[in-house]
Amino acid sequence: MFRKIFVVTLFLSCLSTAIMAQDKIVDQIVAVVGSNIILKSDVENMYIQQQAQGIVSDGDMKCEILEDFLVEKLLLAEAELDTLIEVTDNQINQQLDQRIQYFVQHLGSEQAVEAYFKKPITEIKADLEDVIRNQSLTQQMQSKIIDKVQVTPSEVRYHYRSLKQDEIPMVESQVEYSQITLFPAISLEEENRIKARLREFKKRVEDGENFATLAVLYSEGPSAANGGELGYMGRAQLDKNYASTAFNLKGDRVSNVVKSEFGYHIIQVIDRKGEQVNTRHIILKPKATAETMQNAYNRLDSLANFIRKEDLSFEDAAMRYSFDKNSRNSGGTVINPQTMSTKWNQEELDPDVSKVLNELKVNEISDPFKTIDDKQRSVYKIVKLKNRIKQHRANLQEDYQMLNDIYLQKKQEEAMNEWISKQQSKTYISIDDTYVNCNFEFKGWIK
Repeated sequence: MFRKIFVVTLFLSCLSTAIMAQDKIVDQIVAVVGSNIILKSDVENMYIQQQAQGIVSDGDMKCEILEDFLVEKLLLAEAELDTLIEVTDNQINQQLDQRIQYFVQHLGSEQAVEAYFKKPITEIKADLEDVIRNQSLTQQMQSKIIDKVQVTPSEVRYHYRSLKQDEIPMVESQVEYSQITLFPAISLEEENRIKARLREFKKRVEDGENFATLAVLYSEGPSAANGGELGYMGRAQLDKNYASTAFNLKGDRVSNVVKSEFGYHIIQVIDRKGEQVNTRHIILKPKATAETMQNAYNRLDSLANFIRKEDLSFEDAAMRYSFDKNSRNSGGTVINPQTMSTKWNQEELDPDVSKVLNELKVNEISDPFKTIDDKQRSVYKIVKLKNRIKQHRANLQEDYQMLNDIYLQKKQEEAMNEWISKQQSKTYISIDDTYVNCNFEFKGWIK
């Protein structure tokens, strides 16, 4: 089987191992692949981490870990010879910043990260640099091997028809649905109240109060507990208005009030690195009154009745009236962002939506209900159940894309395994005698 874990699991574990190593001691070389070595401590540290994560194996876990390292070093050895594969310093620095930010988000602050790893950020980055460089090289090499692998419709059909009945994958129960969303109106007085409150916070910071403390006390976003700090983000990761303001702020000045899709903000820049900026903010969200919430419910209820009477199609109503830009242009059809298809498994649905859909028949339209959208805003919806697919064995008519993806992955695994087997015979490989009795998946390691 094509071993993917050294691209994700192995790499993430190596990051922690690299940082936690207090002294770079050459303990014992247990394998050499090309010019790259594998140390006994690499295997032992990975073994300890996998045990701590509850990972179990039917075989010899240390042998399996060593083989993962061997494959990774085989990819690395070939990538180092390939003149078309390179990793720039800028790419490494960007990855370093992202990795440090990952640790900061989980531990709370840069100071907490330094305390946890018992070394300054500069040393942590130095420990990670080679790991990240090697990771990028092996990923590029792996992609180069499998990227040209393709499958044709006739191959998918042939592969499907060659499967035994119990080999055909099961498809869980799924639904397809459409929606029309409506936000309760926010009064001008409420918007002005929010903006005045934020202008008051801005003045307090300018008069000497701590921005982060005010964010903890008053901000209505998930970053409040972290003093409003969002971490390093590029323009594409931020709301358009927020990004425009943040990237134009100078020094530690506090912005004027900024309106985004999430609410109203004041922003302060903490640091900027290239095309990424680390900001803190205080966000306040205008509240709808009971009257405007009832008005939104009544409007959607009337719209649903028009559709039920066939005075207006659901698709036309969605394009005219829905506030959700992601589904509006497709007549209200909701796309699953995980698969980019219209099909949703039960566990992928928003719980409020799932509960309503469970009560509907196909082509039935719900009553309005209140829920929270992906930007944490209160919204009213009506939904239409377009299709309910029962659990079944996959078939070419309903599940072609899934079958295509399964067969493509199979061919990619075969291509990767074939490359490994060929590369073993072309590359210098030496393994310590303590591992010669390992039952490796690929038999060409021992020469």
